[in-house]
Amino acid sequence: MANPTFSNNPVFNGRGATPTRDVTPESLDELYARPSATASETDRMTFEDTTVKTVSLLAIVVVLGAVAWFSGPLALPLAMLGAIGGLVLGLVNSFKKEPSVPLIVAYAAFEGLLVGGISRVFEGIAPGVATQALLGTAAVFATVLILFRSGKIRASAKATKIFMIAMIGYALFSLVNFALIAFGAIQSPYGVRDVVIFGIPLGVVLGLLAVVLASYSLVLDFDFIQRGVRSGAPRRYGWTAAFGLVVTIVWLYVELLRLFAILRGNN
Repeated sequence: MANPTFSNNPVFNGRGATPTRDVTPESLDELYARPSATASETDRMTFEDTTVKTVSLLAIVVVLGAVAWFSGPLALPLAMLGAIGGLVLGLVNSFKKEPSVPLIVAYAAFEGLLVGGISRVFEGIAPGVATQALLGTAAVFATVLILFRSGKIRASAKATKIFMIAMIGYALFSLVNFALIAFGAIQSPYGVRDVVIFGIPLGVVLGLLAVVLASYSLVLDFDFIQRGVRSGAPRRYGWTAAFGLVVTIVWLYVELLRLFAILRGNN
């Protein structure tokens, strides 16, 4: 399931792009004869501007994450508040055609509470796991970005179909697993993930699958952003792109956090 932030927006999915015409001597003469571009014509989305917006949102996540981290016994309640607020605003922002900066910033703030609070909880279970997850997230993000920029990996129709099927299955499993934990059917904080099969916790296998899915989601994000820049999308859509990246980055971090915690507990 591709990130709805991009797939539902014609600016990024290619359906809203303006087709280009062939370059001819006549078209070049016409281009040179035109007056200087207006502010609206030059106010376009760029990779640099999208990077700045993404870093700004991640800074908000870090700041609010620090607040939750140092909140002591309030860490878990703040994480729950962040999860609920992040889910609601995540859905709202994902399906909005026009980006709303206040809503996107609010989403980053709620995600910060979630990340900081849940990191504090897992840190109590397995000291040092938050640092491992942070370094792992940075390593995966950097690797995917380098491979994408070098052309070594690209999104394909076949891979995306497989991704969608796996993502739907994983989402359904996560929902059922959460319900089992919430209603006390399973005492383990990891739920069914704690089940051991052939000496390996199911959570490890699912965690690795989730990391692969999140990594491919990054590829899709980069691909959609590239389309937006090439199609000359308005600059404001840089916020939409930044929001989509933050969604995937936070998801990747949480999956790695849980994976490392399960591995540490198993040892």
